[in-house]
Amino acid sequence: QVHLEESGGGSVQAGGSLTLSCAVSGYTASNRCMAWFRQASGKEREGIALIDSHNFASYRDAVKGRFTIARDSAKNTLVLQMNNLTPEDTAMYYCASPPPGSWCYWAPSGYTIWGQGTQVTVSS
Repeated sequence: QVHLEESGGGSVQAGGSLTLSCAVSGYTASNRCMAWFRQASGKEREGIALIDSHNFASYRDAVKGRFTIARDSAKNTLVLQMNNLTPEDTAMYYCASPPPGSWCYWAPSGYTIWGQGTQVTVSS
């Protein structure tokens, strides 16, 4: 059974760092696109970082230079390293994967497998 489970969220002050992890079960994470999304209160869910099956990473401008997406193949885990956090980064963070063989998209509608989310709160 395919399952994604995020961990690592929490509360930090502005300028701090957090590392989110997404444990993948039921398939090999390195074989397909995976992405991180976030949803702030009252806002739509947005893709912020994705990594394709060739390990090419892309980032939204809002997080470029501060966040890093990576795979830990040994642990079959997706990681999001977040540095220099700001209050605008406060949101529920989700990992997601599209169907096998799919391209990496920014739109949430392209993703069929989602974790339950982990909350990140950044205070000023």
